[in-house]
Amino acid sequence: MTRRKRMSAPSFTLDELLARSSWFVRLDEAARARVRAETSERTVVMGQVLGHHGERQHVWFGMLEGLIKWSITARDGQTVTLGGQSAGSWFGEGTLIRNAPRQSDLIALRDSRVAQIPLATFNWLREHQPSFNEFLLFQVNERLHWFMAVAAAHGLLDTDSLVARALAGMVHPLSNASGARHVQISQEELANLAAVSRQTCNKAMSRFKNAGLVRAEYGEIVILDLAGLQAIAQ
Repeated sequence: MTRRKRMSAPSFTLDELLARSSWFVRLDEAARARVRAETSERTVVMGQVLGHHGERQHVWFGMLEGLIKWSITARDGQTVTLGGQSAGSWFGEGTLIRNAPRQSDLIALRDSRVAQIPLATFNWLREHQPSFNEFLLFQVNERLHWFMAVAAAHGLLDTDSLVARALAGMVHPLSNASGARHVQISQEELANLAAVSRQTCNKAMSRFKNAGLVRAEYGEIVILDLAGLQAIAQ
């Protein structure tokens, strides 16, 4: 049997990311020019922390390439993973709006590239571009509901549900703006996002495959039945 060629993971230039971002295309021409001039790029190697719990954040992040997870580590060492960010998504607005130290860690699960919009530019957009505030309102509301569900999930759900939730989350607009159901993620990365062991994740994935919910291909997972996964995740 011929092995299917692995699809390349999404990777954008700064211009490509901005052009596909709904908030950016709704700005007036002068605002777009300012954002492009003041946006920079940063590389984060696998395992490196993009943002530490307790530190001040001075930029708004956009994913150009790779995978970043949000996590909180308790004093006893236990970790709760809140979600992941993949190429095409924007995140970190809540910390900037609150003007308070970060409440979570941002960790690269693979070599990644991020766009960084300075706090001053972010605040200027909020003050002068009504469409940007509309985008932020929607984004913050969606993220609030997602995090509330995460908190409930870690207290109430079994491991299959945690894995299903992590996988379904990878096609949520907050983490995957395109909503593509071909997810470039390894089962090790998925286990990390679900906060379960690799073995537990593998067993859950086998059950999902047998149920016709997903298909594993070389270097990626194809979601065949998103509604089915979401039902398990609830």
